[in-house]
Amino acid sequence: MRLITCIILTALAMTGCKEQPQVTKIAFGSCGHQDDPQPVLAIAAEQKPDAFIFLGDNIYGDTDNMDTLRAKYNRLGAKPEYQQLAAATNIFATWDDHDFGRNDAGKHYPFKKESKEIFLSFFKEPAESARRKHEGIYHAEYIQQGGKTVQLILLDVRTFRNNLLLYDSSVQLPREHYFYKPDYQPHISRDSVLLGEEQWKWLEAELKKPADLRLICSGSQFSIEYNGYEAWVNFPHEQQRMLDLIKSTKANAVMFLTGDVHYAEISKLQTPGLYPIYDVTSSGITSTWDFATLNKNRIEGPVMDNHFGLLTIEWASDPVIKMEIIDKHKNGRIEYTIKRSEICF
Repeated sequence: MRLITCIILTALAMTGCKEQPQVTKIAFGSCGHQDDPQPVLAIAAEQKPDAFIFLGDNIYGDTDNMDTLRAKYNRLGAKPEYQQLAAATNIFATWDDHDFGRNDAGKHYPFKKESKEIFLSFFKEPAESARRKHEGIYHAEYIQQGGKTVQLILLDVRTFRNNLLLYDSSVQLPREHYFYKPDYQPHISRDSVLLGEEQWKWLEAELKKPADLRLICSGSQFSIEYNGYEAWVNFPHEQQRMLDLIKSTKANAVMFLTGDVHYAEISKLQTPGLYPIYDVTSSGITSTWDFATLNKNRIEGPVMDNHFGLLTIEWASDPVIKMEIIDKHKNGRIEYTIKRSEICF
């Protein structure tokens, strides 16, 4: 018996058999119409992720009638694909404009409090949640696995946001030519608001908490260049404030997950004194768009077909983070891998 045991142990050593690193999988997506089939949700459920994050435009409400808004959420909840996803994993969510209430709306939307209650009710936010005790829906969740922590920071880019600045053809834009007419241009005033002071204070406190990976979830894209549509670059002082906050808090391993644009891409923003800020955009549970906008920071994509995003984190000594986009036919369309050490100070 002792000889057999010795042979087995020797064989294992020779084949290099060793314990595999633990893995955390997080799926995400945005822009799904409640009246259309949503097969990508069922495909996401098959991945058995530790969480699925809805990044906004989770329905197309576009209404001032709260009964209509509630009914549209109910149509999403009745979908077998959504029910399959809900049975397979934990669901977390933030919103963008269409589920907030109006296209491109911000703080002046008159039914934002009522819309918030409908949102929290649909996504089964606990009665004791801090999310119910402050204005807006910003919130943080934590996924723990084997002593490792993934921090999910769910931003609210609607409740406190100033109106967008309409495009003025007389203003010189970052590029000389666009093959489409921009809708908006960047604010130049330093008092232009995207997140609001209370949310900024909360975010600073969150970034000071320990975490092995921080995923900032935003309905609007963060790391792209100006393209004339909705994005953080329309509030350049707020975008810079985010970068400065990451620096000042020494928050390692920050990545963005974003939606809104009806296609998928990975963007990489490089700025002095800070590690690269990756932004994985997954936008197209059911929605599609005719073209991808200009984006010099794009390193992967675009994917114009319906899809969802997937992050797979292997908790090795230097954790490996794989970013994927998987389409409605189960085809892997983007795969990009970094190590955690690449996004640390």
